[in-house]
Amino acid sequence: MAHFWTPPAELVERSNLSAFLRATGQPDYDALAAKADADPAWLVEEVFKFCDVRFYHAFDRVLDRARGEPWARWCVGGTTNIVLNCIDRHRGTAVWDKPFLIWEGEDRHEQRRLSYAEFAADVGRLASGLRKLGIGKGDVVAIYMPNLPETFVAFFAILKIGAIVMPLFSGFGPDPIRSRLNHGEAKAVITANGTWRRGVPAPLKSVLDEALETAPSVQHVVVADRGGLGIDTPMRPGRDHRWDEIAREGADLPTAEMDAEDPAVLLYTSGTTGEPKGCVWTHISFIGSMVTRDMIICGDFKPTDLFFFFSDMGWMVGAMCACIPSFAGGRLLVAEGTPDYPDTGRFWRLIEEHKVTYLGVSPTIVRGMMRYGEEVDRYDVSSLRMTASGGEAWTDMPWRWFFEHVCKSKIPIINISGGTEVGGCIFTGTPNHPMNPCSFSRPALGVGADIVDVAGNRVPDGEVGELVLRHASIGLTKSLWRADQRYLESYWNTIPGIWVHGDFAMRGKDGLYYILGRSDDTIKISGKRVGPAELEGVLTATGKVAEAAVFSIPHQVKGSAIVCACVPIAGLQESSTLPEELSQALVHGMGASYRPERVLLVDDLPRTRNMKIMRRVLRAVFEGKDPGDLSALANPETITDIRLRLQAPV
Repeated sequence: MAHFWTPPAELVERSNLSAFLRATGQPDYDALAAKADADPAWLVEEVFKFCDVRFYHAFDRVLDRARGEPWARWCVGGTTNIVLNCIDRHRGTAVWDKPFLIWEGEDRHEQRRLSYAEFAADVGRLASGLRKLGIGKGDVVAIYMPNLPETFVAFFAILKIGAIVMPLFSGFGPDPIRSRLNHGEAKAVITANGTWRRGVPAPLKSVLDEALETAPSVQHVVVADRGGLGIDTPMRPGRDHRWDEIAREGADLPTAEMDAEDPAVLLYTSGTTGEPKGCVWTHISFIGSMVTRDMIICGDFKPTDLFFFFSDMGWMVGAMCACIPSFAGGRLLVAEGTPDYPDTGRFWRLIEEHKVTYLGVSPTIVRGMMRYGEEVDRYDVSSLRMTASGGEAWTDMPWRWFFEHVCKSKIPIINISGGTEVGGCIFTGTPNHPMNPCSFSRPALGVGADIVDVAGNRVPDGEVGELVLRHASIGLTKSLWRADQRYLESYWNTIPGIWVHGDFAMRGKDGLYYILGRSDDTIKISGKRVGPAELEGVLTATGKVAEAAVFSIPHQVKGSAIVCACVPIAGLQESSTLPEELSQALVHGMGASYRPERVLLVDDLPRTRNMKIMRRVLRAVFEGKDPGDLSALANPETITDIRLRLQAPV
């Protein structure tokens, strides 16, 4: 079957994946994947050898399954630290004096650059300051910061002393901050006085102060000064400390030697109901999965690359930005603010001026930039050699637009999907495989991915099934923070002995893989299940809506009915005929059975901080029910707007 893009032979020949195939003696990816699934411990050792993963003390056993798959332990007896692998490994090498972090403020004239040596010294000084405050191994330290160089210094400084990083989204209000600090029993928080957001000073410390009124475990707050804001920053004596005052010495502080499976990162992801879920990454899990296996070997990240993914530390991508380029000895671009301010071409200008080579995007960012037409064509993005995408499923039109205008129909989109709970990929793209719109190349190596029916049986190619993992892999969360039973119920008990991820997926007749949305978002019409992404693709293909979210509601006659929430493109917000036009588009594209019960025009869709659309929230609001946990919403104001629009006459 023909493919939309086929990799040129020279790209395949020089890829990291081809080098790994040669190193392991495997003829191709499928043979490698079969061996990895049959023996995940073998794969881990080969990845460690190929990428030179560092240990203070070698492990005695790669994998211990004595307690069963949900409780698998990795690198038993080994000691290491993320800082050892991402920073200390470069001491005494040519990398040490080369640039690592390049930062640009919302005002493009504010820029800072740090070499590996300079960055490591800043990490050591802050780590020493934290130690003097009494923070050490096993203590949870939250990061509530915007995109500043200090944000990444804080990430590594916490890990350097053996404490546990709790990333918090910089756009959170007091309630979600409070709930996470209390659930994780955080001992300290590192924050900034504020940041610039679309030309306006936005305070952070004062928001944190409100949360801390009922967060008794927090003993210390360290405040970095984001200069030039002109905002008042009250400091509570005894609790609050200025960064510059505590991080004055100790640049050469030794890195703490940690058990390989000691917790390193406590990252919360929203639950469908109840409180957020605390996912636990260890010092070896994230390094052994997303950093090395997924992004260096399969994703082809190289030491010569400059990595840029416009994201917040509060999402999984924050840790990716910190660890992937630093492990490889590459560079990282960090930008404060938003992709389209102070001008709508900012995102493309950052790529052009800094000569980004490895670009990460979410489909939501792409759809947002598409609103401004083909503005990207005015910028030189020829420095790009590789792109990666994650966060949610693509739809056809944005994928094609990105591939044509950004990739110039030449370079691949390394499409990845996994999640916070997986600590890496389940499906991945590679530069060695062909692409079709929205596709993934293959299941990630050694994770046991499969697509099954309700009984756990593999479904044939071309049929939609539940995405599962048949065995543990090194990146998986180590239970949920203080919630072992919830961990089992959330992932392992739906189909006993198999991890159920909650996505619908399909292996196409083209041999490629597709994610079709969350399985709890599935719509069943006329006895046929369909993922919302397929319907949303029909709506966005009209060129009249920038984004769409489709969900189902109970119907007395039909069993279920379709509702569409759509964000019109500029100029069509007040169109009285647009809802009917979109309804007809669905009927024409999908059939009369898919005529929506209602098409609702909105200013924005409720989404998480990593830009996933919260269809369950839309469904609950439409039905007048409690939408559940909203702490992960990046834009909670959308709920009020949608409720008002629902009250308007149809």
